Amino acid sequence: MKTLLIALLSFILSATAMADGKNINYTVNGKSYQGYYVSPSAGAPLVLLIHDWDGLTDYEIKRANMLADMGYSVFAADLFGAGVRPTQIEDKRQHTGELYKDRGKMRNLLTGALDTAKAQGAKTSNAVVMGYCFGGAAVLEMARSGINMKGFVTFHGGLATPEGQNYSKAKGKFLIMHGSADTAIPLTQFASLATELEASGVQHEMITYSGAPHAFTVFDQESYRQDADKKSWQRFTEFLSDVTQ
Repeated sequence: MKTLLIALLSFILSATAMADGKNINYTVNGKSYQGYYVSPSAGAPLVLLIHDWDGLTDYEIKRANMLADMGYSVFAADLFGAGVRPTQIEDKRQHTGELYKDRGKMRNLLTGALDTAKAQGAKTSNAVVMGYCFGGAAVLEMARSGINMKGFVTFHGGLATPEGQNYSKAKGKFLIMHGSADTAIPLTQFASLATELEASGVQHEMITYSGAPHAFTVFDQESYRQDADKKSWQRFTEFLSDVTQ
């Protein structure tokens, strides 16, 4: 009986978080974007979630709902534009490339997403930003801007620092999780980032997972590695608990 009640409660809590999720239309510098917001309760810590080079898809929404089930508000941002969800590699490269070339625009989109989350009632004073792949590079861009967040988290994200930038303004704690078998973002970039963060006095933890290629957390893909995904997600949830108290 007790087991049945626990299972029922878990189902109800999950369903509540899912029911609260909604698409949010917003604008940044006159252009339309569509994010996704889910919140289990008023005053919950916020996770700003940044998508990979596919744009905001069901993958990020699933991760957002997983976090909402754990008690976090989540705003999954859109950095490409409403309805822009590239499926071809050349299109993905185009949309990410445009933002890599215009870092000012990338920063405006990130702060615009944070402002949108705040307008939805999110507690932006107790927030962590996290991202996957391209989204991880965007997280580090946000960190270098000096914005005051509790934490910055990347999963198999881009790690290179653009010329002329550094981490002298960075605040909060960093958690960088990477696959040792990632050929898209080699371990030389991982080591260089560690050196930069240490030199700048930034509190950081950096973890590599053996045998894990690029995009090792993406469900139903050839790159998916269950062991690395579970370990990195567990560490992430521990990090959230530590920094958003």
